[in-house]
Order: sequence, then structure tokens, then C-alpha cells
Amino acid sequence: QVQLVESGGGLVQAGDSLSVSCAASGRPFSSYRVGWFRQAPGKEREYVGSIGYGTTYDSNSVKGRFTISRDNAKNTVYLQMDSLKPEDTAVYYCAARFGLSLATMASDYDAWGQGTQVTVSS
Repeated sequence: QVQLVESGGGLVQAGDSLSVSCAASGRPFSSYRVGWFRQAPGKEREYVGSIGYGTTYDSNSVKGRFTISRDNAKNTVYLQMDSLKPEDTAVYYCAARFGLSLATMASDYDAWGQGTQVTVSS
């Protein structure tokens, strides 16, 4: 089983950029698909995007603003968030599943990080 730890969240203003990282340990990371999810207070966990063979994104609300990348040598996946909006405020989680095929449901993922808070003020 792979273990995941997120870092890099914080408080920013609308329009700012922020990068969060997901560091993995325990097993070779290159064979895992890694997804990013977020959960705002009172809302269900929402798929943001994931990276495996390629990169996918969820809704139009993040397309063109969020970029997912990975560095397998460092066992780390990154979520670069640009042009942040107050509605992006949430706890951001990374998750991993063995295999690189597309997966967009939280239930598809086996390992989860503890989450990192991202707050965007207006």
C-alpha cells in the first residue's frame, strides 16, 4: 500500500496561484494513478483531476486554471492552481490507485492523504 502526504495549502487572495504537493512512500509510485479531490464545507467530495498515462480534469470550473503533473523520480504529484477563486476554497486531497487507467470516482481510489486546506479570500 502506498502512503500519501499532501503539503502546500494555505490562505491566498482571489487571482493568486498556489501549488500543493502529494508525496508518496511505500511502493513504486510510477504504476499508480493519482487523483485530486476537494471537499468544501457542507458539500460532497468533488473530483478535480487525475494523472496516469495522461492528465484529465473535471469540470469547466478548473479547466485552464489547474494543472496536474508528476515527478516519479521524487514520488510526487503536483496540483498547480492559478487564477484562484473563492469557490475553490476546500480541503484538497490526493488519492492513489494501482494502475494508470482513468478513474474519476472517489471509490476508485485505495489510498488517501490527510488533506490540505486551501482558502481563497475575495
